[in-house]
Amino acid sequence: MSTMKREPAPPGTSKRDADQPDRRLAQPFSGHNHQQMTESIDKFIAVSGLEDYDKYIRRGAFLAQSKAAFPVGRQRRDGLALKDEERYYLDLEDSPRRIDKFKQPWRLYALVGVCSLGAAVQGWDETAVNGAQVYYQDALGLRDSPGWLGLVNSAPYMCCAFSCWLNYPLNRLLDRRGVIFVTCLISSLTCLGQAFPQTWQQLFAARFLLGLGIGPKSATIPIYAAEAAPANIRGALVMMWQMWTAFGIMCGYIAGVALAGVRDGSNPTICNAAANNLLSSQCSLNWRLMLASPMILPLFVVAYVYTLPESPRWLLMRARQGNRRKYEEAFASLCKLRYTKLQAGRDLFLIDHLLEAEERIMQQEKPFSELFTRGRNRRALTASVITMFLQQFCGVNVTAYYSSTILSDPQHASYPARAALLISMGFGIINFLFALPALWTIDSFGRRNLLLTTIPFMALSQLIMVVAFALPPRSSAQHVLVILGMYAFGIAYSPGEGPVPFVYSAESMPLYNRDFGMGIVTSVNWFWNFFIGITWPKFSAAFGTSGAFGWYAAWCVGGFFMVLFFVPETKDLTLEELDQVFEHGTADYVHYGMAELRWLVGRWVLMRKGMRKPGPFLQRKFPEEVYDLRGEEVDPRGGVYEEAREGKRGNA
Repeated sequence: MSTMKREPAPPGTSKRDADQPDRRLAQPFSGHNHQQMTESIDKFIAVSGLEDYDKYIRRGAFLAQSKAAFPVGRQRRDGLALKDEERYYLDLEDSPRRIDKFKQPWRLYALVGVCSLGAAVQGWDETAVNGAQVYYQDALGLRDSPGWLGLVNSAPYMCCAFSCWLNYPLNRLLDRRGVIFVTCLISSLTCLGQAFPQTWQQLFAARFLLGLGIGPKSATIPIYAAEAAPANIRGALVMMWQMWTAFGIMCGYIAGVALAGVRDGSNPTICNAAANNLLSSQCSLNWRLMLASPMILPLFVVAYVYTLPESPRWLLMRARQGNRRKYEEAFASLCKLRYTKLQAGRDLFLIDHLLEAEERIMQQEKPFSELFTRGRNRRALTASVITMFLQQFCGVNVTAYYSSTILSDPQHASYPARAALLISMGFGIINFLFALPALWTIDSFGRRNLLLTTIPFMALSQLIMVVAFALPPRSSAQHVLVILGMYAFGIAYSPGEGPVPFVYSAESMPLYNRDFGMGIVTSVNWFWNFFIGITWPKFSAAFGTSGAFGWYAAWCVGGFFMVLFFVPETKDLTLEELDQVFEHGTADYVHYGMAELRWLVGRWVLMRKGMRKPGPFLQRKFPEEVYDLRGEEVDPRGGVYEEAREGKRGNA
């Protein structure tokens, strides 16, 4: 903790809340009376120079303090009141009908559409290499060099592991739209560059530079969408990023199938025959067009991103640094993204107040180091890193990057190249379609429950692949099991490990150091993405395809227990409840996981119908009753810990 003198907490704030930087951001006006709010509003209007919009900002500020600031049928003492139209749109925000929350201005949906295209760009970039390598292995002399093949395929993600850290300086130098513009332009140009290499070293260089377009873009687009969207649909936009990335992955597979038959006049039966034409120097046009195919989509983003409003939060950050004109630009941006000026004034005042609070916290706290020194933060970071690590080490990107090569290998399944591409395309379609249910299940079923339910099926799918590649090559049984295992894996992965890690990480990290935490977990994700891509060719050559899939099946099994023991549920928890969850010691998570495991084995393996499932982790007063495998009540310290045991919790 910093030794700097802290400012006094606002009136009415408990000492516990004052010591939690997260709560100071979640409850920014806690304890403020009418006079204090009026003084804050007057100060903000004077500093921003937005006197012309006083009536919107003043009423909006009281709404930011409390949604009940303007009760129906009652007049306020200060004479402030809402118009019927304003009340109608405020009611939509809190409507019990979920569909009402998505009734937003068309400008906001235009912004979401462009961000979705940006997500699809990333997915397409990732899988363009899948079909192309079937042909460029021979063209560039990589058939007998699995190490170099892995390096070429994983080059963008090697760059991403470091380029994602450029997100902060790039966003300070440019605005959000500027970073998206530049990174999408880089993506388009480097994809075009991938169509011209004459050696694998040149292809490596083009793909490495592609990482400069993927890394910062993958961090900036979700931030831009979240800063522009109202709070009540912000979480859904995180899911949209994952869903449209899956759509782009599907597009990469489809492009591989569509372009596989393209020839350029060189001998189509001798892929490595030299020719004089630049494009056909060593092979036909098909793999070059596959690698270049993602270049079109980012050009649409480049063309339209500056027609959208800039992030209001970014504009206010600039305004607070002395550029007063940005206050009015921020208000104008919010007016385009909200139905009423009242909503725009409310969000403008709230964002500015939160930025001021964050500046104080940055002076008083140590956001980066406290990710590791504070138990609550450290455990949230650990759980997030586990989910990100498992997203890669479940083996999904083996299929994403190498499925066509594996399927067409004459020593294994030995499918014709076009058939291998078609089967891979089926995986891409499944990956997208089964990501759609997660829009509902992630909030209804829960993040942890989705992982614990889908990971065992992922392990089983990988084991099917182990058996398939252990069978005699080119046998009909092998062909059936390979497709079954691959598609079953996609069905299990898409609603679980696909969307959950980013949603879980974003909500479990404390607000005041979330940027640092997300930087770490995103870097972890990209690093292991690179690791999987570069190691698979040599790994499968050394241990055999069957043994390599067995390795990832083992990680799925281990991952199930990692989630069970170290990743608590975060669904439907308030900020205070999240603090309570992550303030528990690691031993509490393990004991709770053991209680769930005993119930799982007793109920579904030994078929003991009297077994009682442990209740939610956060039990207010009493631990859940837990039964041993015989159905008898025991006290295993494996039930839910009651809050009264706070002093006994460890700091693990």
